[in-house]
Amino acid sequence: MECDAHLPEAPIQMTFQEDFQELRQAIAQIAADFPPRYWQDLDERDAYPEAFVEALTKSGFLGALIPEVYGGAGLPLRAAAVILEAINANGCTASPAHAQMYIMGTLLRHGSEEQKRRYLPDIAAGKLRLQAFGVTEPGSGSDTTQLRTKAVRQGEHYVINGQKIWTSRALYTDLMLLLVRTTPLDLVAKKTDGLSVFLVDVREAKDNGLDIRPIKALLNHHTTEIFIDNLKVPAANLIGEEGKGFRYILDGMNAERILVASECIGDGRWLLQRGVAYANERHVFGRPIGANQGVQFPLARAYAQLEAADMIARRAAALFDAGQPCGKDANMAKLLASEATWAAADATLQTHGGFGYAREYHIERKWREVRIYQTAPISTNLILAYIGEHVLGLPRSY
Repeated sequence: MECDAHLPEAPIQMTFQEDFQELRQAIAQIAADFPPRYWQDLDERDAYPEAFVEALTKSGFLGALIPEVYGGAGLPLRAAAVILEAINANGCTASPAHAQMYIMGTLLRHGSEEQKRRYLPDIAAGKLRLQAFGVTEPGSGSDTTQLRTKAVRQGEHYVINGQKIWTSRALYTDLMLLLVRTTPLDLVAKKTDGLSVFLVDVREAKDNGLDIRPIKALLNHHTTEIFIDNLKVPAANLIGEEGKGFRYILDGMNAERILVASECIGDGRWLLQRGVAYANERHVFGRPIGANQGVQFPLARAYAQLEAADMIARRAAALFDAGQPCGKDANMAKLLASEATWAAADATLQTHGGFGYAREYHIERKWREVRIYQTAPISTNLILAYIGEHVLGLPRSY
């Protein structure tokens, strides 16, 4: 996360009209083939939406940020945000495929030309999936500098040992980015030094030092824990320079926050549409329940929150695409959007009353799904700590 306090405000170009309408229409056409009952069935079976991800891949959406020279669409981050928002606004779920967009930046910005030419064309063509990023560990959580998974250079390979947790989609990916420590913590000048990023071929690594186990959770998020035992990774798969991996992953975190904020907004809009429709249709005591301020006001407040979050997310994307510091806006977008979509989910479930708990209405499933946004990929409290310290200039709280 960038510290952009005290920096002059740079002029940026923002669009407030409906942008990338053609992308929204294309996503809506794909989403029509994957109605709520498709997602309900997956939820009940804890299954991966293989058909949906394949449809996105064939349509080129998962290669949106890959430059055209490597076979991708070469679109800006704002376009990727629209894609993910539209997926969720149409009742689908973007998270089973969203990582390929935001972790791509580590390879794009810091990978060697040989690595990019080797992997990016096949990712853009849908022949390879880059859907997992192994960072979090059981003992370190959000304190990434304290991770214990280590890699030791042995000739033309690194030998890696350790454990990762909450590594989503690891069972459904071909390639995985893995953050490890290559220099012991007690031998570095700064605790952020000595970390390195590797591109791991999961197909080769499985049963050869990589053991992936699913984690049963509140929602069907396809998350796993990973056990790494003497896994050999070619030295050629090191991204950038050894020991500089922490700053490489920071480059992708602002993109991640902006894109996840857009997913939140899409979910919130889908939920709010359901809540408003039900409030108009449901009649009790001789009138629509939406005429009651106790029903109407929470929906109206959620709408206002979603619109505000959308504006900050647009500004963050504009700054990102202009190459300007965007840490403040990216974090605020994630914070506001996560709270707005939760407000929409809660108001919509409450509007439905008892039917909100019935699976046939699909509200309870989305209610469960959107709660994660306040916890991951970064918790609300860490964002507030960042704003307090780096934006407001308050003392460090952790």
